[in-house]
Amino acid sequence: MAKRDYYEVLGVERTASDADIKKAYRRLAMKHHPDRNDGDAKAEELFKEAKEAFEVLSDQQKRAAYDQYGHAGVDPGAGGGFGGGAGFSDIFDSVFGDIFGGGARGGNRVYRGSDLRYDLEMSLEEAVRGSEVKIRIPTLVECESCDGNGSRSKSAPETCTTCNGVGQIRMQQGFFSVQQTCPACRGRGRVVRDPCGSCGGTGQSRGHKTISVKVPAGVDNGDRIRLSGEGEQGQNGGPAGDLYVNVIVREHPIFTREGTDLYSEVPIDYVTATLGGEIEVPTLEGRVVLKIPAETQSGKMFRLRGKGVRSVRGGNVGDLICRVTIETPVNLTKHQKELLRAFGDSLAGEHTRHSPRASSWLDGVKKFFEDMKFS
Repeated sequence: MAKRDYYEVLGVERTASDADIKKAYRRLAMKHHPDRNDGDAKAEELFKEAKEAFEVLSDQQKRAAYDQYGHAGVDPGAGGGFGGGAGFSDIFDSVFGDIFGGGARGGNRVYRGSDLRYDLEMSLEEAVRGSEVKIRIPTLVECESCDGNGSRSKSAPETCTTCNGVGQIRMQQGFFSVQQTCPACRGRGRVVRDPCGSCGGTGQSRGHKTISVKVPAGVDNGDRIRLSGEGEQGQNGGPAGDLYVNVIVREHPIFTREGTDLYSEVPIDYVTATLGGEIEVPTLEGRVVLKIPAETQSGKMFRLRGKGVRSVRGGNVGDLICRVTIETPVNLTKHQKELLRAFGDSLAGEHTRHSPRASSWLDGVKKFFEDMKFS
């Protein structure tokens, strides 16, 4: 009898991911396992078929050979079929172990330490140029009272008699072999008979550590710096977690940043805006001269190339965009007010020539009310 297509057996597309293949096999294994279908030959055959398909499609090399040559490309002696290859418990554990506690055979279960987060506030200048700072973070450290041993007398912990030092116990429930953390030693495989009063027998206590953090030039608000292994210590020899430094750039009194560009609002006086001139504007590298052309209007933007920021990811340096605002003079003397009135009188009757935007706006207002009148 010809074998069915493995993808058809599992009910997945040929482009299915490893996760999809695993999920499909899990569903079929649960449905057709012989222990759940006592004496059902058809179910047993479907289970064997699903297992064979999974053994091939979950192996990248076998799957590639099967995709190219079909069943002929898979060597039956290398694990195809129900009788060859890994036993059912190995295949089943690889699929269901994440639910039923597999993966800790042959020794104590180790636990990776927790990741930590630290919010680092810094100025715009520090973020743009880069800096090295020292931070002090709370974390679990080795208990000083027991030197990390967990015992008040610093005697060696004893092997747990409940799990025989494995750290886990296995319970059989039908065809499931359920593995769970040993309740006596909490997965450590060892028991402290005389717990340390400071750490309660864990060997760890709350403390602080100081770390030097190199902040690369160009970081922006919200960027994260990952320091591998600088998180909390693991348990039973497990690896330490990571420390994530979250960059928070304080608000700057002059500049705002958008990507690699800097923005600044520059006030100019009425005379400079009208007649033109030169003003000094600040940049992160020092002062530069900005030329203001005559008849500059409020809100006009001036771009200073290369005076922005280089991204932490590289690329070209951004620009500094200066937006000028015309400042109305205040605290005028009587004489200054008279001169200003005289200047205003000299413009009377020539609004179209000297104030084209205002004249255009007034014409628009006039037309608006006329249209309302005849509507």
